[in-house]
Amino acid sequence: MTKDLRPILSDIVESLLKPLNFSAKDGFAHIESVKGLESLVHNLCAKAIPLSSKQLRRKFETLNTVFCDYESNGTAEKKRRLSQAIRTVNAIRGMIAEGGAVDFGSVGFKVLAAKEAKADIAVLKMPLERVQGISPGLAARLHKKGLKTIEDVLYFFPVRYEDRRRIESIAKVRPGEKAVITGKIVALGEAFYGRRRVFEMAIGDGTGILKAKWFNYRLTYMKRYKAGERLLLFGEVGIFGGQKEFIHPDLERLDEDATLHRAIVPIYSQIDNMHQKTIRKIVRNIVLSYAGRAVGASPPAVLLRHGLLELGYALRKIHVPGESVANDIKDWLPRKSVVFDEFFCLEAGLALKREGMHMERGIPFDTDSGLVRRLLNTLPFKLTRAQERVVEEIMSGVSSAHPMNRLIQGDVGSGKTIVAIVAALVAIDNGYQAALMAPTEILAEQHYLMSRGYLGGIGVRVSLMTGDMSKRERDILKDGMRSGEIDLVIGTHALIQEDSQFKALGLVIVDEQHRFGVVQRASLKRKGMNPHMLVMTATPIPRTLTMTVFGDLDVSVLDELPPGRKEVLTKVFRQRESMRVYDIVRGEVRNGRQAFIVYPLVEESEDLQLRDAKNMKEHLAKDVFKEFNVGLLHGKMRGEEKEAVMRSLKTGELDILVATTVIEVGIDIPNATVILIEHAERFGLAQLHQMRGRVGR
Repeated sequence: MTKDLRPILSDIVESLLKPLNFSAKDGFAHIESVKGLESLVHNLCAKAIPLSSKQLRRKFETLNTVFCDYESNGTAEKKRRLSQAIRTVNAIRGMIAEGGAVDFGSVGFKVLAAKEAKADIAVLKMPLERVQGISPGLAARLHKKGLKTIEDVLYFFPVRYEDRRRIESIAKVRPGEKAVITGKIVALGEAFYGRRRVFEMAIGDGTGILKAKWFNYRLTYMKRYKAGERLLLFGEVGIFGGQKEFIHPDLERLDEDATLHRAIVPIYSQIDNMHQKTIRKIVRNIVLSYAGRAVGASPPAVLLRHGLLELGYALRKIHVPGESVANDIKDWLPRKSVVFDEFFCLEAGLALKREGMHMERGIPFDTDSGLVRRLLNTLPFKLTRAQERVVEEIMSGVSSAHPMNRLIQGDVGSGKTIVAIVAALVAIDNGYQAALMAPTEILAEQHYLMSRGYLGGIGVRVSLMTGDMSKRERDILKDGMRSGEIDLVIGTHALIQEDSQFKALGLVIVDEQHRFGVVQRASLKRKGMNPHMLVMTATPIPRTLTMTVFGDLDVSVLDELPPGRKEVLTKVFRQRESMRVYDIVRGEVRNGRQAFIVYPLVEESEDLQLRDAKNMKEHLAKDVFKEFNVGLLHGKMRGEEKEAVMRSLKTGELDILVATTVIEVGIDIPNATVILIEHAERFGLAQLHQMRGRVGR
């Protein structure tokens, strides 16, 4: 990479000069109409500083300071600052043009050899106990917050920033505002308000008196302060008895290193009962000592192309922002640089994984399958265009010499299962076995019954493996899997147990893939020699997110529902409208349909003021739906109890099923036409979408 960064710095200078000169044009005629100048200057200076030599860096830092709090000033002050900024930028332009006066060869991005990078990473993984100044007791308190290593602290970002640069006089501060003041301690000591003991300081600055109060304090600590000392205090101004006051303000002696808290100050998520000043000091010391060792994933050329900061510098600016933070943190260059680095690392990892898969030897299947033709000829329906397209994509994948790794995304009822069965038949026709793993026994049993119904007539041997099987049943099934007697095995997590072995596993199918971890999916895949993999989900995934998170997968989308499917309407009701909602449910059930009512809790909780399934089932059955049969289903019930409830629901004995999220997947009741989800705010969007799919089938 070239070390001559003058062209890049020249571009930054020109980007600065254009809006500055326009604002000053015609006697500053446009100074108030140019918006966002402060943010623009701060971002461009942040880009330039890491690329600059010492001489230039000082100039850019001066420019940065000139524009601190620029927007809040009056026109006269803006004119003064703008004139100073233009002079500074022109000086920078001259230094860059001279070239020889600037040591450009000394700047540039850090490029490490693999050995150096590993050494830096090892340092960042070092436990906090080994950092100077952090005692075992302090480390234990940090551990409770999840901060165990140096790297954890570097990525412990502030939740917000507070501007403490402008010092106000006590006379000018107003109640309800946050303010920075300086003054002398006029008096201090303990006071009593009724039985409540309070430590107070009276602070004077010549314009007035302000009281600082502490309700929680250690007297030995507060006695360190003496009357006559000058302090800097920050807090929210209150008023009591006509007297301005701060409650538990941040404060520091002005003979200390006050610069830490007088600029833009980071505010962190609370750690134990530590004061923010203590948290800032701990984080700052670690950041200043170790941020330079951060190893970024993005190559220097990529950072330059996108105008981003080196990772170590960006981390330092996030924790020690100095004199500038963007109004919109999302657009602040240091934050954007860290976010970009994380995404680049993720995408590079996925690309390497994808490339590695393409180098693996797979099982190329002959896709001219007689079993597939026989199945399609016996189906009571015709595949949709979307299903036909996805089948073609699968056929292309399994015929490759490399393992297929494909995600099928389709709404509930779009026909993912029949597409997966077609893929399984291709594997079976080539002399291999297929395995389908589902997250719940209910869903596994549903897939088994459907598959057996479709495949029993064409000679395919299908078996079901669940955790409820007896040892004898399990042993017989495992023998059939090892001998190759069983073609398609459908099951739950039991499929990935160590003693579950296949003779020749050629295709792995994972349904509701978001319910399984990466390790679980990989465990099933290892049951064969690089088998093809098909994962399915009914959760809608935006294309951009798909490309980001599932970059190692080929993606097929079933974007068409079979003919006759009606749209499921979704409505939001307030708690006070519950009787109206119950009338809607009652109307559907009276028309011969069935209904689901879902709650977030199985039983009443002392901590959460929410309705629960058990108590509401009794209330609904006794007081609301007395004329109907109301059942209950939740995850704490025994297997045989769940099966009995499901049989009653399928046969129509139950009109209404009260349940928890156990019905999220695997419940196929075509007669159910309405689902009521109470406390919907307690569920994620994916869960709500899955539960919505229980109706309209």
